[in-house]
Amino acid sequence: MNEHDTPADLWESIGRLHAWLDAHRTHDGAEGLLLRVLKLSEEVGEVAQAVIGATGQNPRKGTTHGWEDVQAELCDVVITALVALRTMTPDAREVFTAHLERVTTRSLGAPDAGPGNAGPGNAGSGNADSRNAGSGAAAGPYAGS
Repeated sequence: MNEHDTPADLWESIGRLHAWLDAHRTHDGAEGLLLRVLKLSEEVGEVAQAVIGATGQNPRKGTTHGWEDVQAELCDVVITALVALRTMTPDAREVFTAHLERVTTRSLGAPDAGPGNAGPGNAGSGNADSRNAGSGAAAGPYAGS
């Protein structure tokens, strides 16, 4: 496995966390899904709190966090998002992999295009292309950044 491979146990762990949360949930159906997705907002807020703490931006509190705390909070965001995706579909791994490939191709060009040869609809265009038509999705992460 090289440094860019996803560990084989990532999706197994996400499945186990999903099962554990489902066994302990207090809300079912659409409400349960909504609450699981809203958990992302809480986790993102914790990232912001850690960054503010790591940079000492609150003069009343000073430096309260380290960059390791920011890293841990970012990991919590990723885990929470993957569990929410798994809650939406048992095919979370396939959905995520296909979407990652679309975002990568849109941003970097076709895998064989090489550096600097991004094709139409890739980084900098800022436009949603036909792959997103009708999905209600924005252009996706990093589009137009």
